[in-house]
Amino acid sequence: MTITGHQLIGSQQVWGTQDGTFNGVNPATGESLTPVFSSAGKAEVEQACALAAQAFTSYRQTTPDQRADFLEQICTNILGLGDELIDHATRETGLPRARIEGERGRTVGQLRQFATLVRSGDWQGVRIDHAIPDRQPLPRSDLRLRHIGIGPVAVFGASNFPLAFSVAGGDTASALAAGCPVVLKAHPAHPATSELVGCAVQKAVADCGLHEGVFSLLAGASIELGGALVADPRIKAVGFTGSRGGGTALMRIAAARPEPIPVFAEMSSINPVILLPAALASRAETIGKQYVASLTMGSGQFCTNPGLVLAIDGPGFDDFIASASQSVEIAPATTMLTPAIHGMFTTQTAKLAEHHALKKVVRGQAPTGPHQAQAAMMLVESADFLADPVWHNEVFGASSVVVRCPDLATVQQVISHLEGQLTATLQMDPADIDLARQLVPALEEKVGRILVNGFPTGVEVASAMVHGGPFPATSDARITSVGTLAIVRFLRPVCYQDFPVDLMPESVRD
Repeated sequence: MTITGHQLIGSQQVWGTQDGTFNGVNPATGESLTPVFSSAGKAEVEQACALAAQAFTSYRQTTPDQRADFLEQICTNILGLGDELIDHATRETGLPRARIEGERGRTVGQLRQFATLVRSGDWQGVRIDHAIPDRQPLPRSDLRLRHIGIGPVAVFGASNFPLAFSVAGGDTASALAAGCPVVLKAHPAHPATSELVGCAVQKAVADCGLHEGVFSLLAGASIELGGALVADPRIKAVGFTGSRGGGTALMRIAAARPEPIPVFAEMSSINPVILLPAALASRAETIGKQYVASLTMGSGQFCTNPGLVLAIDGPGFDDFIASASQSVEIAPATTMLTPAIHGMFTTQTAKLAEHHALKKVVRGQAPTGPHQAQAAMMLVESADFLADPVWHNEVFGASSVVVRCPDLATVQQVISHLEGQLTATLQMDPADIDLARQLVPALEEKVGRILVNGFPTGVEVASAMVHGGPFPATSDARITSVGTLAIVRFLRPVCYQDFPVDLMPESVRD
């Protein structure tokens, strides 16, 4: 397929009217990639949002089978792109081929999972209270509830998952499953990949005979493009994965509208891993190796990266530090997603390494090419961690802080000072059960997912998964961006009172 650099507005390919063009960059070489991509401006935002609004009524009334068929057709079209998609994605991200192939599988898996959910009807959350005409002192009406799509949704592609959290990723899949047209803001770091997948979705719209406004893709490197999309009055909700600064900026725009709308943003997390005494005493060396493997996976560019370790000092702690240090020291430097992400990682780790409270810093192997991350593990005492919030901030990349705590009470104190997180992990043996039992209630208040004897990198796409948490992990702790529960973000309830059967939506009939 020829990459054109055009915007995908409904069924059309349109050259963007915003001044300036942009290119993808191969972060492994620093090479500017071809072709040149146009930038969407106000005219394209207006056109895409107008089409989405026109499409909403007919699209939300599609039957479950029609909507599920559409999601499955997107899968077919994405797989039909073959190696061309994989090749573009690896060039634009520096990620290895196996990672991109796995992510493609996850992307189509999510779409198929939502297709199954749509066919089941469970997502509508039907509730029925039959009439009680002879109830005293007043009769009760017949009441029936179902959920419908909230309206056109703006979705922002993520930098670190060019497929699974991007054009046809989880936010798009759940919005389309809910019956909501999507206007997609492509991430400028992988424009060719985005155009290819966008064309696959665009073709699926046509294949299934849907209104062209069900999907549009806007590309551009300016911050103003995203702001204009969120501010458009026809957009009724936003799905975002990215930085805290970006997410909170969109939240402010959405809240300041004459009609405020929800922004479902997944933003910032350091994902504490808690090492309990019996586990440290029995398998410190193994834990150290597994921790570093999780830390350095994908250059640490995961929102579930273990950026914080809380360990109770005692037998095994020094062995853990020795094992982890050795693993970090032999970890090769690896390419980060973009020059900007690499620059931020380098600046943040250098600043922490100069902090007066730092007890130890271990670095991975030196970079051998452009935009490569040198892994970092830093040791601080619990009192110093509590005294300076700089240690609490996320560093996007393979950087982690180990906090030495004298006892469980101090671990509890540190947890109480943490912001909201996506995950928390307990490394524990059977002898640690009583200690773990004291920590779980506090962790429940801070995170969306608690793991035992694992590491947080790796988010299973499943109905019971929660990929969310209290602010700033997400903008709304009640939701998840992974798993079938993600659909509720883009639904709202409607109650039908005393409807004749022939007028009732089929899903709420007896």
